[in-house]
Amino acid sequence: MSGHGTPIPMISTACGPLKGVADVPGDKSISHRSLILGAMAVGETVVTGLLEGEDVLDTAKAMRAFGAEVTRDEDGTWHVHGVGVGGFSEPDQVVDCGNSGTGVRLIMGAAATTPIAVTYTGDASLNKRPMARVTDPLALFGCQAVGRSGGRLPMTLVGAEDPVPVRYTVPVPSAQVKSAVLLAGLNAPGQTVVIEKEATRDHTERMLAGFGAEITTQDTEEGRVITLTGRPELKPQTIAVPRDPSSAAFPVCAALITPGSDVLIPGIGLNPTRAGLFYTLQDMGADLTFENMREEGGEPVADLRAKYSPDMKGIDVPPERAASMIDEYPVLSVVAANATGVTNMTGVKELRVKESDRIEAMASGLRACGVTVEDGPDWWRVSGMGPGNVPGGATCASHLDHRIAMSFMVLGMSTKDPVRVDDGQPIATSFPIFEPLMAELGADIRREG
Repeated sequence: MSGHGTPIPMISTACGPLKGVADVPGDKSISHRSLILGAMAVGETVVTGLLEGEDVLDTAKAMRAFGAEVTRDEDGTWHVHGVGVGGFSEPDQVVDCGNSGTGVRLIMGAAATTPIAVTYTGDASLNKRPMARVTDPLALFGCQAVGRSGGRLPMTLVGAEDPVPVRYTVPVPSAQVKSAVLLAGLNAPGQTVVIEKEATRDHTERMLAGFGAEITTQDTEEGRVITLTGRPELKPQTIAVPRDPSSAAFPVCAALITPGSDVLIPGIGLNPTRAGLFYTLQDMGADLTFENMREEGGEPVADLRAKYSPDMKGIDVPPERAASMIDEYPVLSVVAANATGVTNMTGVKELRVKESDRIEAMASGLRACGVTVEDGPDWWRVSGMGPGNVPGGATCASHLDHRIAMSFMVLGMSTKDPVRVDDGQPIATSFPIFEPLMAELGADIRREG
């Protein structure tokens, strides 16, 4: 599991044009939710296109531990025989969520209103991440949590015996917190209400409606008000998972900064709460186009074509866009380093508490590669050096963070000297086919040692 094995040093060297079709994996957020809601439905949910990275596979194991039957056909089709809302059984062992903050926080929510005791743990990175942001609102339902100092894993949650509905205003934009509260509300009587001052990705709301829950969303002066009626019988679904926009970000950004490139990334989910990176890149002057716009499984989808874009300019990224691209700022900073002028990124304090402190991790590595970066508590600023002018030549720390490792591998495709990362092993958590996919496009990324 990521973070527990022998490190895998990797090197990325400037290459020729990237050409071809990049079939990136299924959306991670939707994959997690498909398994969890499938386990809470009555009957068989069938899922195709599921992301088979370690994070999602750990969620599948957790659903089995709660009593759901989760199987995979040879052709990659998954079947989830659910136990119904409130039907989770108490796991026999500790539930290990590996590297996945999304997985553990959503699972905690789903189990919080069932009277069972569950102990959660994860890898070295996950066990450093704050869980109080989820356990505090779950306590309002009657769930008890005991963990390490700072609200960290390992942690035991005892689900509410007699849960009560909750009205909760999310203090910081977080789809994970919102989703945990909504999933807990499924087994609480009456109406659970979540209020978001700033809208975040809405996969949970869309999928709850698809499974037959009574859920409404209303934009008010107070913010986005989401109301869920508890104790539904969720109906099993057939789900085709769209491809992950966060994974697509890497071949897209690599094509934009690698001379002569022309890459097509088909079937990407373009949920407006997830697509902020692509609009930001267009604002910078990227040659990025959307083709064959359509809807699949209630989610907007398109094929993306990315071509080398030597005329990109630094911009002030709108802070209100942060929630829709929070995972993409690391690779955006790589593009910013190859643009002309300064790119300002503000309202991004959430990056400080991801799998790593992503601002610090990227700032340190970019500086080591010769790029000027300034940063503060909730902002950072990258001074672009123009296309092909980043010196490179450094070994950058991945901090057990898949997106940091992949971002520096993308950087190395355009630097004067190769760029290395100390450990590429975490990439498997979200993008297990990253290396062969990029190699097929023409990238020169290799393992060392």
